[in-house]
Amino acid sequence: MGLEPVLAKELIQLGANDVQIGRRMVSFTGDKELMYRANFQLHTAIRILKPIKHFKARSADDVYNEVKKMDWTKYLGTDKTFAVDSVVFSDEFRHSKFVSYKVKDAIVDQFREQTGKRPNISVANPDIRLNIHVAEDKCTLSLDSSGESLHRRGYRQESVEAPLNEVLAAGMILMTGWHGETDFIDPMCGSGTLLIEAALIAHNMAPGLFRKEYAFEKWPDFDRELFDDIYNDDSEEREFKHHIYGYDVDVKAVNTARLNVRAAGLTNDITIEEQDFKNFQQPKNKAIMVTNPPYGERISTPDLLGTYKMIGERLKHQFTGNDAWVLSYREECFDQIGLKPSIKIPLFNGSLECEFRKYQMFDGKMKIFRSEGGTVKTEDEKRQMAEKHRFKKEREFKKRLEEQEENEEADIRSFKFHSLERKEFKKSNQSGKMNRSNKNRRRFNDEED
Repeated sequence: MGLEPVLAKELIQLGANDVQIGRRMVSFTGDKELMYRANFQLHTAIRILKPIKHFKARSADDVYNEVKKMDWTKYLGTDKTFAVDSVVFSDEFRHSKFVSYKVKDAIVDQFREQTGKRPNISVANPDIRLNIHVAEDKCTLSLDSSGESLHRRGYRQESVEAPLNEVLAAGMILMTGWHGETDFIDPMCGSGTLLIEAALIAHNMAPGLFRKEYAFEKWPDFDRELFDDIYNDDSEEREFKHHIYGYDVDVKAVNTARLNVRAAGLTNDITIEEQDFKNFQQPKNKAIMVTNPPYGERISTPDLLGTYKMIGERLKHQFTGNDAWVLSYREECFDQIGLKPSIKIPLFNGSLECEFRKYQMFDGKMKIFRSEGGTVKTEDEKRQMAEKHRFKKEREFKKRLEEQEENEEADIRSFKFHSLERKEFKKSNQSGKMNRSNKNRRRFNDEED
């Protein structure tokens, strides 16, 4: 939530039609190639759903009857497995899992009545994954073309406590407008997610390069040659002439971040060092800073407010002439920074309703800065601010989403595999088109999931 406009912009740039922003979703139209590209190239999508039926239902029996009317042989066979996910915003349907069961029952009953056999359910790795969305009495049944959440890129070898979701990290960077024009710095980098996502954006590399598979690859109409062409096309990638720097006071985080960067094949672009932010020095080159300090929720420090006071002091004295963006949760933490932000954007990090604030660090007073042509808010940023709801000054700091929902959307799985550097990966495949039917198509050879 909060990244909808960013995703809409990505889709328009990808060539999508009829792009419309909704709550925690963006709808669009396009052909099969666009669906493949959306999964492979979008930085800020969690999953891509293809609607196959819209209907109205006021009861669970209505859902069952409407689903059973469909010809399920178009999508499934008795030798295939399937799973049903559900999202429900309705007083009529209090339990989302109950809706899933009704969809499953309708499909199974249709096959059993027609063939005497039924397809099986597989929650972990189904051949076909379905999604039922219920908003009051409006229901949309879709094929899930992504499978595992798209935020699970595949480059993460290990993670630190409370890692930043990759989609959120990419969205934050895209919100700043940075695409590789300067150096990039994260002084509290954790496992390196912001650094890696920044490198992908700077190079215009598809985040799907590291994925092992997508759900649409199991669909009956999957066009392997088309997806091979999309996967192997690096014509839109660009050279990154600057550098990305990450620092962390925790040596374990530094080692984890280095491991993840190496797995992504981005060691030439990213340097990570052990350093306390209190020792941060003015960078030699123009840079942007994007960081996600501890909030005092899942991760804290012995002196949380003191940490934020130190952040403000470092920015004021050691980051002049540059922009810094900080994602945090508590108003009292932001107060300790002691600097006036030029923009505040509400943004969810898991279940926490946070703010993403921009600080423009310039010499002298604001009046002089403006008189010399300095811009505090761009027109685009003014529009962004106008579209967002304002945070209440005295709001209570409560979790805004259910923990279960947070775990479903923000959970990070770890994969263990041998990584290849990006150059080695490309070199090994220059002799001809990759055979994507085997596991050599990825940037690494995986021994186990």
